[in-house]
Amino acid sequence: MVGWLCRGFLEKTNLIVITLASVFVLYTRSTGVAYCVVGAVGCSLSVKLGKKIIRQPRPSYIPGRQREVSYGMPSTHSASIAYFATYILLSCIHLPIHPSFRPGFISRVLPPSLALPWAVMIVMSRVWLGHHTWRQVFAGVFYGVGWAALCFKIWTMGLNDLGKEAEQALNSNTLWQ
Repeated sequence: MVGWLCRGFLEKTNLIVITLASVFVLYTRSTGVAYCVVGAVGCSLSVKLGKKIIRQPRPSYIPGRQREVSYGMPSTHSASIAYFATYILLSCIHLPIHPSFRPGFISRVLPPSLALPWAVMIVMSRVWLGHHTWRQVFAGVFYGVGWAALCFKIWTMGLNDLGKEAEQALNSNTLWQ
């Protein structure tokens, strides 16, 4: 029973991560969080483009699993979750805590403490569930980490100042007057 529940959870990670990210954007109303999510979408789309260029097949068919028709290299799930885990870690280390959260140790430690092990579990599950090879998931992880580092660098080199201004304008309703 537990194995079936875990498998069902791991098969739906894309839906779960998208839902959590959307809820987080709506809860915080943070341009930084919205930018992080846009970066994740960019990561996912660019990986899908890379798959069409590389054209490496997925692992052989496993009985009881529906055959996927897309290519496997690199793993989109692995890239996207590695992106989120890396961006969350970098944000908790280097960025100020958003006003929608209490400042303190928990706000800095809890998010990466949850995101990093969850990311590892999702990455490993892609192989366990027969969707990818280890090489495909490692390529996805490296891509996601690199994409997160690039997006974070762009954010901290000035885009965050524009985001802060936009957030203040939205919160003060000056755009709507």
